[in-house]
Amino acid sequence: MTSRADTVVALRAAGVSFVLEIGQPIPRILHWGADLGASTPTTASALLLTAGPAQLNNSPDVPRTFSALPTEYEGWSGTPALAGHAQGRAATPRPRLSHHDVEIDEVRGGGSIELEFEDALAGLRTTLRYRLDEHGVLAVDTSVARDARLSPRLGSTAYTVDSVLALIPLPERATEILDFTGKWCRERSPQRTPFGFGTHLRAAHRGKPGHDSPFLLAAGTAGFGFGHGEVWAVHLAWSGEQRYLAERLTEGAGAFSSIIGAGEELHPGEIILEDGDRYDSPTALFIWSDHGLDAISDRLHRRLRSRASHPRSPRPLVLNTWEAVYFDHDLARLTALVERAAAVGVERIVLDDGWFRGRREADAGLGDWYVDECVWPQGLTPLVDIVRAHGMEFGLWFEPEMINLDSDLARAHPDWVLGPAEGLGPESRSQHVLDIARPEAYEYLLERIDALVSEHSIDYLKWDHNRDLLEAVSRGTDGDRPSVHRQTQALYRLLDELRLRHPALEIETCSGGGGRIDLGILDRTDRVWASDCNDPVERIQIERWTRSLVPPELIGSHLGAARSHTTARTTDLSFRLIAALTAHAGIEQDLTAVDDAELAVIARWAGLYREFRGLLHSGRVVNADLSDQATALAGVVAHDGSEALFTWSRFATSAAGQSGRVRFPGLDTAAVYSVRIREDLGAASRHQGNDPAWVAHAVTGSIELPGSVLVGAGLPLPTLNPQQAMLIEIRRSDH
Repeated sequence: MTSRADTVVALRAAGVSFVLEIGQPIPRILHWGADLGASTPTTASALLLTAGPAQLNNSPDVPRTFSALPTEYEGWSGTPALAGHAQGRAATPRPRLSHHDVEIDEVRGGGSIELEFEDALAGLRTTLRYRLDEHGVLAVDTSVARDARLSPRLGSTAYTVDSVLALIPLPERATEILDFTGKWCRERSPQRTPFGFGTHLRAAHRGKPGHDSPFLLAAGTAGFGFGHGEVWAVHLAWSGEQRYLAERLTEGAGAFSSIIGAGEELHPGEIILEDGDRYDSPTALFIWSDHGLDAISDRLHRRLRSRASHPRSPRPLVLNTWEAVYFDHDLARLTALVERAAAVGVERIVLDDGWFRGRREADAGLGDWYVDECVWPQGLTPLVDIVRAHGMEFGLWFEPEMINLDSDLARAHPDWVLGPAEGLGPESRSQHVLDIARPEAYEYLLERIDALVSEHSIDYLKWDHNRDLLEAVSRGTDGDRPSVHRQTQALYRLLDELRLRHPALEIETCSGGGGRIDLGILDRTDRVWASDCNDPVERIQIERWTRSLVPPELIGSHLGAARSHTTARTTDLSFRLIAALTAHAGIEQDLTAVDDAELAVIARWAGLYREFRGLLHSGRVVNADLSDQATALAGVVAHDGSEALFTWSRFATSAAGQSGRVRFPGLDTAAVYSVRIREDLGAASRHQGNDPAWVAHAVTGSIELPGSVLVGAGLPLPTLNPQQAMLIEIRRSDH
């Protein structure tokens, strides 16, 4: 005899469990969070016994449930997982489970659950896939296909998909919400709100995630921080338009309190399924932690680092030419810059905007991806040869998805410009968007980029995307059709094909800085440009939150000039160097304009980067939870606890005269450590009389301290002046 407990399936890995009841008409999520232990009949029976909510007053006579695909049919009054219609009909989906398949990974942990549904009302076949990997990250994918045979009443009527969302319920102790907003040069600015009743909805309508992308939506217990609290988070691995939500209804979500979820934000009529067509939603990643946000990041970083495509070689020190020369592409000037770069230890040169036809300013030339013979009469070969002669790699900037109307391409193919046939809307940065979903435009870009990469054996592309997509419709015989989804898919195909043709090619994703950072684009690229802002005061905080999702080795971080190009703030060289050290480091500054003393400091910094990049690009990112937001203590700790590098930063003055004891997270409490303050780049300026007593030992040599003191009690840290930072090296000494 089969009991109801036999219908319970549990995926378990890395301290996480996801438990589902396989039943009709739609399976129910019984648990997502802490591992409940081995899947025994007792556990399954207990979850089933406690899964039923109360039947409330003035509500459906059958208690409301919350299923894997919640709909109104089940009494769910919140945002549905599926929404759409067949020309105004079949607008109330009723999916019913037709088949399921379960695979458990007994070796690494985790596994997958695949659920297939048939909807006789809407004529749809829906497949829902849950995959829990060995790092405890739960990936959810949904596919919706039109099958006219399921619904003879509708016949061949096409079905318009309005939304497909991955939704998971949360317990009542999730009482706060954290997500992000921002703008150009101030990306990933956190915002925290109480998890109140109603819908907390964040939608990206920019044709990309945008500088104000929600990025990562987290719900957690009261006061959760970097190192404490229980957190449930979701990220949408998609580079087009996005929709994130956290929702709490007064009647709850079945036996749960609320939900979080994500999916693609679709334009009206963007996805219309004829018989046999299918829509695949972007992957939504759900991450749980009972040790705060840093543990969320650690799961995501481990997942990224386990990919076969993840960069394995040491991340080369980069010099990008943009803030050094802008559009002044002169071989003699660039040669001098390359020689100075080689002298300080740069390993990769990237020639930025200004190399192609008609590109003397930002208002012309985009789309004409031919080397400008007027600027480069012998082509790029002389510069490439100089770079290679110094033992460095060569990279080139592109903005393939954009087009200037003042370009040969736009004049020859005005219909390739994305926008309504009735007339284009306003320009942004003097540019429009190229309709790369159009096969002819796609083939043109592929041919041009492929030819240049092949001709010069280019090692690296900086792939930019500066403007939002507005009125993103493709002109055709069937009228203006929304095209953000198709544009995003075409981008993915283009990147995939280039990497297939050039397996060693690395690509950086840039979108006016940090306007397109997500795990969909990172499946096809090797680096993100976190922001166009190289001001270290802004940059440290931007990168601190970028690391919530992206590990340091995939985040470009560059030394800029003393007076910031984007904020006009002037900062000390040592502060700028420390801010750029702890990711994938690079230089944006004009090295030909600095004196020999400054050049020597930059060379020492390059040496520090080579010394620590093995740790920085493999270790666990940690952040101290501090009450004083004018300061930050962030570090990278080796997974075995053997070494760490921390940065103590101050952005502004504080009411308090000193920090008190600050705890160093992530270290081994049973170990003894050698603590050393690295002043290779100069001593940080202090806002005090004398340092705490231990600092003198750590500056001139090192001091031995137990991990229990570093982690449990902490150290009194120097009170730095604003816009100053200090490097603290910690190595295990009890081997």
